[in-house]
Amino acid sequence: LQPRVAAERECLAATLVAIESEDPPPRAVALQQRVGLSRFELDLLLLCACTSLDPRLAALCAARQGAPERSAPTFALAATLLADPAWDALSPARPLRADRLLAAGPGPVAHAPLQLDPRVLQALQGIDQLDERLLPHTTPVTEQDTTAALPPSQQAAVREIVAALRSPRVPVVHVVGSDPGDTRLIVARAAAALGEDLVRLRPDGLPSNAAELDELLRLWTRETVLAPLIVHLEADDLPAPLLARIAERLRGALVLASAGPLPELGCPLVPVDLARPTASEQRDAWQTLAHADAALAARLAAQFDLGVAAIETIARHPDADDLWQACLKHTRPRLDALAQRIDVRHGWDELVLPPDDAASLRELCDQVLQRPRVYDDWGFRRKLGRGLGITALFAGESGTGKTLAAEVIAGALGLLLYRVDLSAVVSKYIGETEKNLRRLFDAAEGGGAVLFFDEADALFGKRSEVKDS
Repeated sequence: LQPRVAAERECLAATLVAIESEDPPPRAVALQQRVGLSRFELDLLLLCACTSLDPRLAALCAARQGAPERSAPTFALAATLLADPAWDALSPARPLRADRLLAAGPGPVAHAPLQLDPRVLQALQGIDQLDERLLPHTTPVTEQDTTAALPPSQQAAVREIVAALRSPRVPVVHVVGSDPGDTRLIVARAAAALGEDLVRLRPDGLPSNAAELDELLRLWTRETVLAPLIVHLEADDLPAPLLARIAERLRGALVLASAGPLPELGCPLVPVDLARPTASEQRDAWQTLAHADAALAARLAAQFDLGVAAIETIARHPDADDLWQACLKHTRPRLDALAQRIDVRHGWDELVLPPDDAASLRELCDQVLQRPRVYDDWGFRRKLGRGLGITALFAGESGTGKTLAAEVIAGALGLLLYRVDLSAVVSKYIGETEKNLRRLFDAAEGGGAVLFFDEADALFGKRSEVKDS
């Protein structure tokens, strides 16, 4: 009998070696390699999984432990059944408990029933469904994120993210870009290149309580352990302590995205700068995605500074037959929250001015309309890196037609007109006025509006002498 048992063990060992060498390896073996489980810890995990799946094994566990109700394995039982038992396998520092793979029931550790979380059991079976406790904290990855074509200028950002996430010690990647839609595109594309799933955290759903946040982060960490996963979080307006805690506690791949720099988080960040597509790339996108003719595509690219995600969204909109109006609707919501929109009702015939002044206003409109030729066809965009907007100063007594002139210009250009209320911009607190202006100009960056600063000398004039804080 002894030679037969020895032969069966050798055959079983050879079978296990063959299974573990498969490419890709079984889920349990991949999990072992990912978190550094010992052979005993892996066998212990599999013992708990098998008794959960097969009632016959549960009955054998109960019989071995001498009580019908003790169908769950214990550490003492595993130590008698499995090779090379290690008493620290269930310590809080080891992966089984640190990553919430196993939990021990009440009683002494050696004789406490070992419980396998249903999510872990599903993962070992190859079922990749996010823990239902995490679903309220996520936003879905749309089909557009994985299908829209990226322009060449943004493909470099994808390569940077992939290179950073492939490093041995997975860092926190920080994508800096003003267009959230394009940021989502490149992060989704990087995840696809790595062959990993992407999950987006909802910034408005994160708990402020430290204990609740830590419990949530433990569940997220377990998800990154069970299967390759990239967590994407849009970090604008999130407090620095919250971001620091997430970066510290969440193991695995984390990509933070924001429009500007982030505060010090206490951990190294790998910055990836994401610029909007160039004017020529936007023009190509309008022709490819929205099927606009060359002239309209050039005009849209010159007036609206939009990313590929926004262009594809507009092209799919029911009102996409009028692309110009669709662009105005797309850029309008952010400005509506920051400035007062003025209905454009008047035209050139209702604006009475001296001939020279009227000619200057028409030249201003012509300058806007001819930007595609000057900046792109003649190459001045490459030579003038900034200051490509058009600014005009209207000076005159009240009632001379400054607001009317702004309305006429907006109507002639087919743009929205917004009056900036100084009370919503100027703040007595140091630095707040500049922040308010930045939010306003960032919202207007899409290019669908004329900003009208009434009483602008109070805002942009030379600062008076500072005598107090």
